[in-house]
Formats: sequence, structure tokens, C-alpha cells
Amino acid sequence: MNAHPESRARKIAKFTNRSANRRASAVAWSRLHARLLRVSKGRAIPRWFGAPVVVLGTIGRKSGRRRETPVLALSHGRDLVVMAASAGTEAPPAWWLNLQAAGEATVLVRGERRAVRPRVSAGEEHDRLWPLYLAMYPAAEHYSRYTDRELPLIVLEPKEQR
Repeated sequence: MNAHPESRARKIAKFTNRSANRRASAVAWSRLHARLLRVSKGRAIPRWFGAPVVVLGTIGRKSGRRRETPVLALSHGRDLVVMAASAGTEAPPAWWLNLQAAGEATVLVRGERRAVRPRVSAGEEHDRLWPLYLAMYPAAEHYSRYTDRELPLIVLEPKEQR
């Protein structure tokens, strides 16, 4: 016997509402976290599940407004390595879309702001960075189970001042 259509619609509405609220909560938490890191010069909540956090500053590709997002970052020499995973959701993170569109960004690391340029790691470089990233944040290995999209490792290289 099938459930009443109204009952099913109610369940769907409840589910989508919860999902939207979790998304809104995640966005609100992300904004607060970025602000705390900025104001405290990187001392407030500098790690997330054991991994170091930096604030990535991008320009919104649609709005043109400055966006600041806390991201987990692996230090690798002068570079930082971040993963555009969004915890394995189907949609890529907005910061990654903004970063691709702009081709440059800033990162706030322990109170110091740096200009960076992104590039996607590939081939041997990716093969070297992947285990280092997993050592920093083991949960990243499981994100690909939740999505069919690529979860790139992005190298943020210092943008040389001219």
C-alpha cells in the first residue's frame, strides 16, 4: 500500500527544509569562523579536526563581493595545498568556482595576508601531495564516496609582487 501523496510531500518538504537549514548553518558557521580567525590573527580555532585552517579570500564571480572562507590547508614549502571537496557534496564549493574565475586570491595564515595564484595538481605532483594531504586530514579519503565529481587538490602558489 502506497503512502498518501500529501504525507509523502510533507516528508520531502521536511527533508529539504532540514537540508537547507544545515546548509545555512554551515554557511553561517563558515563566516563566523573566518571572522574569528581574521580578528584573532589566526589564534581562534586555527585547526579543524586536527588540520590547519587558513582563510581564503576570493571575489564572488557573480556578486563581485569579497568572500572569505576557512579552508583546510597543507603547507608545502612556500605553497599551500587545499582540496575542493565541500565534504563530498555534488556541487563544488563556491570558493573554488570563484577562485577559478578570478585566477587569484588571498590567504590569511596566522594573521598574515598573502596573495596567491591557484593551479590544480596533476600527475606526479598530485601523487606526491595526496598522501601528505591525507596524513594531515584522513577524512578526505572518504569524500569521493559521496560524489562522482573530481575532488581536486589545488596548489596555492605565492603571487610574486612586481
